[in-house]
Amino acid sequence: LAGRCAGGMAAAAAGLGSSDFSDLREIKKQLLSVAERSRERGLQHSGKWASELAFALDPLPLSELPPPPALTEEDARDLDAYTLAKSYFDLKEYERAAYFLRGCKSQKAYFLYMYSRYLSGEKKKDDETVDSLGPLEKGQVKNEALRELRVELSKKHKARELDGFGLYLYGVVLRKLDLVKEAIDVFVEAAHVLPLHWGAWLELCNLITDKEMLKFLSLPDTWMKEFFLAHIYTELQLIEEALQKYQSLIDAGFSKSTYIISQIAVAYHNIRDIDKALSIFNELRKQDPYRIENMDTFSNLLYVRSMKPELSYLAHNLCEIDKYRVETCCVIGNYYSLRSQHEKAALYFQRALKLNPRYLGAWTLMGHEYMEMKNTSAAIQAYRHAIEVNKRDYRAWYGLGQTYEILKMPFYCLYYYRRAHQLRPNDSRMLVALGECYEKLNQLVEAKKCYWRAYAVGDVEKMALVKLAKLHEQLNESEQAAQCYIKYIQDIYSCGEIVEHLEVSTAFRYLAQYYFKCKLWDEASACAQKCCAFNDTREEGKALLRQILQLRNQGETSSTDIATPFFLPASLSANNTPTRRVSPLNLSSVTP
Repeated sequence: LAGRCAGGMAAAAAGLGSSDFSDLREIKKQLLSVAERSRERGLQHSGKWASELAFALDPLPLSELPPPPALTEEDARDLDAYTLAKSYFDLKEYERAAYFLRGCKSQKAYFLYMYSRYLSGEKKKDDETVDSLGPLEKGQVKNEALRELRVELSKKHKARELDGFGLYLYGVVLRKLDLVKEAIDVFVEAAHVLPLHWGAWLELCNLITDKEMLKFLSLPDTWMKEFFLAHIYTELQLIEEALQKYQSLIDAGFSKSTYIISQIAVAYHNIRDIDKALSIFNELRKQDPYRIENMDTFSNLLYVRSMKPELSYLAHNLCEIDKYRVETCCVIGNYYSLRSQHEKAALYFQRALKLNPRYLGAWTLMGHEYMEMKNTSAAIQAYRHAIEVNKRDYRAWYGLGQTYEILKMPFYCLYYYRRAHQLRPNDSRMLVALGECYEKLNQLVEAKKCYWRAYAVGDVEKMALVKLAKLHEQLNESEQAAQCYIKYIQDIYSCGEIVEHLEVSTAFRYLAQYYFKCKLWDEASACAQKCCAFNDTREEGKALLRQILQLRNQGETSSTDIATPFFLPASLSANNTPTRRVSPLNLSSVTP
């Protein structure tokens, strides 16, 4: 009963702030208090999260510091056993800790007893996975303690004897047993009983797969909900909403929080605003130079930008801080990958997975390395593991699509690319890949839809229009093909750089021939002259110019009855580009 009262008091205390940030001193007290309570139960990450957030707020005077949690009769009785067991727990001697906690009745000691048993099972499972299988085998190893823990915790749950921390552990056990629906209910209950415990919110984030699911959750009205929503929006790729939430949290008084700064950097990374993300990460490293969390994301950005010296510096720096952290191994893996030493890179990603087999980023990156090494079966296994860890990882779905494309299995590709597109509706790469799939399956109408949509959302690789133009060419729709090539050339020249000479020359060659057929000599000769600037179309360009000259000399006049636009018409200027934000394509009706 005492434990239940304690849980109720915590809920009441948390409710004081509601979702209002007007009393930052009260919020700081709550954070310091829950950080201490989390540490007492061995929940290091929740304790660290609360401490980091508390550190971002102004210090409290001595008179306002939160008092230590009041001890009950049961706490006093279990104190010796708890103190001894906690010292063993901190040394990772989980079974030894559990042994001395048997029969303890207080909430704190009971939680540590159950948590020690859970972690002991997890440790054995991880050791077995690493020893017997190697990270690419299918993990058949199970945590043997889970079923017993579920039975015991479920009895306590029915008797309403679990506090917020106990409910959190019960939820974790249910999730591990793949009882997702029950786990979500228990985590929501844990958030109501103890809204300040970040661990329960985070577990909930991992189980929510879309915005619809989020709508139906009955969450407590507390300021912690704002942090949860910002985090889940980032996870669900609702980046605009996430950035708005984080901005409002900064305005509320958390501007010094390194957690929020890192989350904003990750959000910009997710929408591929690479320059913004890089500048925020560099700022974060100045504020927190020994930070290792999220540095693998930072290294992904450096990799995409091919910034070898910066990536090398980051890898050396993290090695000095802690070479046996998963993030460090991933950064070193990225460094070797950038140097095209793919075997070495894969070795470091494997090392990361030996340290933490549930580390999502390493599975995906290892899949990419196996793709580079042309080892498709290993790549497929790695991507599948990534999806097992997190079904929202669009990179793994996209990687699987690419792998099956290499294996010339377009029906499989289509399924995986479609999943990637649903997760990233505004990513042109997914749409272009989908379009290529439909093209291979001869579903040209759907392919055209995909390429046009890829252009509409802002084509990253500037390939959608060329592919669309070639499709129109195939279908003898010469006017539409010309329009697409015109838009493509405009886009390329508005960037101020010629990204892919081959396709630009292809566009000019097609337009030159198109205008020639239309008897528009001025436009045709202008395009033919452009063709002469490229090696692969130089001869064709010269030949066409000779033909035009010959026809002009014979007195052939330019056609005036065909109203065809020249290759840089005002009507197709950049501000005519369609909307950049769209919902996922509805392609279910055309499943082959």
